[in-house]
Amino acid sequence: MRHSPAMRDAESVDIDPLARLWHDGWRDAHARILPAELARRRTLESFRQRLADNLAHTRVAGAPGHPTGFCMVKQDELYQLYVSADARGSGIAAALLADGENRLSACGVTTAWLACAIGNDRAARFYEKNGWHRKGPMTSELETPDGIFRLEVWRYEKPLHQS
Repeated sequence: MRHSPAMRDAESVDIDPLARLWHDGWRDAHARILPAELARRRTLESFRQRLADNLAHTRVAGAPGHPTGFCMVKQDELYQLYVSADARGSGIAAALLADGENRLSACGVTTAWLACAIGNDRAARFYEKNGWHRKGPMTSELETPDGIFRLEVWRYEKPLHQS
């Protein structure tokens, strides 16, 4: 049985390493399947700014300044979930996902949702394995430094138990 890693609130010292982790993870998972125009807008600095803006809604695994993964929530959405390449398969992603679900539930969310890039089959299998159900396609309005970028994604939902 795997040890469940401790989750903690993100700190300002985590912003730069998380931005690198997110940027690398985004490119690894999405560069082949998403429009080049969106990839052009997903710079390291854009990830750094999004982290700084959402730090209060971000939890991480790993020591301060050396995170191995993170989960960000936004209202009723499990907004972002990334782990470093070397942490894949370690159980960190599942622990971060459960932590995010618990945080949403504690805020009174009864059905959480997330967006998954169409074609990101590895992520889709992971979400489905963890009780999320694909509801179908939706248009997501992604924030970029150049304004909103509309992208069709898979919408996943999961009913949450109230804490």
